[in-house]
Amino acid sequence: MPASGVSRAAENKRIRQEALRDQLASQKHVEKVVDSIGKLEDLNTELEPNNANRLKAAIDSRLKLINKYLPDLKATEHSGQIDSEVIRKHRVSFTRG
Repeated sequence: MPASGVSRAAENKRIRQEALRDQLASQKHVEKVVDSIGKLEDLNTELEPNNANRLKAAIDSRLKLINKYLPDLKATEHSGQIDSEVIRKHRVSFTRG
């Protein structure tokens, strides 16, 4: 049953996103990206240009896959009652750039 104030469609979307996160985590895409980056950074091992380009392509492809299902967080939403103590501890200021 969806949480109070959440539509059935939104709850289903959340469930699908969690399932995709679990699937991606089980496929260890992030670990493979880190491993490939380590191979590129290893100065003790000489890589042929073709192999280095293949590693770069694999990294880019995996990052695109990860970002498709786990997009970067752009905002944080707070729901529920705002506690005055929270407001005092977390002051937000805006400046013009």
